[in-house]
Amino acid sequence: MLFKKKGVFTDEDARKVIEEMSKHPEEKELIVMAEAVTAEAKRRLWDYARAVKLMADMTGEEREVRVEILEGYVSEKVKGIDVETL
Repeated sequence: MLFKKKGVFTDEDARKVIEEMSKHPEEKELIVMAEAVTAEAKRRLWDYARAVKLMADMTGEEREVRVEILEGYVSEKVKGIDVETL
């Protein structure tokens, strides 16, 4: 899933994104596109990916979420979920 935000992507935004990802366990990719991303938000997203992998290992599942963080220009033409609407 692609999430985009104009401006700074914060820890609170990361929490909202993780909640939305939890509703879609079939998703294997979490992409965040923002002008800037705080260190706390990056840490929260990476912790989420590690937690998914750990829980899958404990239950014997094959599940993994790849996190990609893109900082810089946010295009309006790119289709994705706007973090402001979450």
